[in-house]
Amino acid sequence: MASIYIHIPFCKQACHYCDFHFSTTMGKKEEMITAIISELEMRKAEFENDEVSNLYFGGGTPSVLNTAEIEQIIDACYTHYKIEKDPEITLEANPDDLTEQKIRELAASPINRLSIGVQSFYEEDLKLMNRAHNAQEAIDCLRLTRASFPNSSLDLIYGIPGMSNERWEQNIDKALALDLPHISAYALTVEPKTALENFIKKGIVPPVEDEVAQEHHELLIRKMEAAGYENYEFSNFAKPGYHSRNNTAYWQGKKYIGIGPSAHSYDGKRRAWNINNNPKYIKAIAAGELPQEVEELSLTDQYNEYVMTRLRTQYGVSLLEIKTQYGERFYNYFLEYAQKHIEEHLLFIEEDRVYVSKKGKFLSDGIASDLFILNLK
Repeated sequence: MASIYIHIPFCKQACHYCDFHFSTTMGKKEEMITAIISELEMRKAEFENDEVSNLYFGGGTPSVLNTAEIEQIIDACYTHYKIEKDPEITLEANPDDLTEQKIRELAASPINRLSIGVQSFYEEDLKLMNRAHNAQEAIDCLRLTRASFPNSSLDLIYGIPGMSNERWEQNIDKALALDLPHISAYALTVEPKTALENFIKKGIVPPVEDEVAQEHHELLIRKMEAAGYENYEFSNFAKPGYHSRNNTAYWQGKKYIGIGPSAHSYDGKRRAWNINNNPKYIKAIAAGELPQEVEELSLTDQYNEYVMTRLRTQYGVSLLEIKTQYGERFYNYFLEYAQKHIEEHLLFIEEDRVYVSKKGKFLSDGIASDLFILNLK
């Protein structure tokens, strides 16, 4: 299962919490599409022996492109890569872009899955985050989307300053009432150099509280499980048969390439990332150069990556895989440092696998970091 991620680095406006790479100026949109198509051709040898099971348009806001522009990029993928018979092709979108006409156009294209950035169904939350849509637009577009895209998803954010448990529960209920088969929910994080960080420092916005976010997360798990959704990865919930192929491939350590400025790639042995500057990216690609940095992963790096990704999923960490892929020292180290988390009921073992318990889910990244190795080669 190989994947192609395509980063579309444009947004209508900047959300206060976002530190992803994007531009609110779309003057170079046509040049960017040309560069992305060229990069796809330049890198086709990387997947010479791989069949691609999913394409994922992320950003930024890919839905700012028109359908013809999106189809140009998809056509380039089919031209230069072996795409499996029924690939999952996902487009991230914002509600304000998804008019009834746009949804009809997308439904007639190869796109077969939409991931919609709702974040909240309450105006005060949307204004705090500087989202471009309002709550009613979100509900209207999701109803239209559900009719045209049976396989679709929405994103929510919890831990927002001022969001009570009651309002978060109402957000979940509104999402569940729309009956989409996949819901992603993320804790609000304060990233450096964002507007949100600046507002908190100035006292304009209250600080984000981990305790509140943890309460919201525990409430989320209870509600989603009761509604029949599987928590297949820490932030992702799906009805049976609707796990995102892109998410699943990433968290299982499958091979993927990232196309576009700031996009990351991974093949199990190397990690690479493109420059996060639109004009420099376009210029380099036009000159036939790949504006990319590459990191060769040591065995220790590969082990750490394995632990970090698998602990966040329902698949867990396989002790057998650690022993066979990384060796006895890594196996012994993992068991030694996992023991205290097992005793605290944050981890548990079933047969060959180690899983994060419900109690430990919100702490899973911290638990994984305790199991990382810094000095073994």
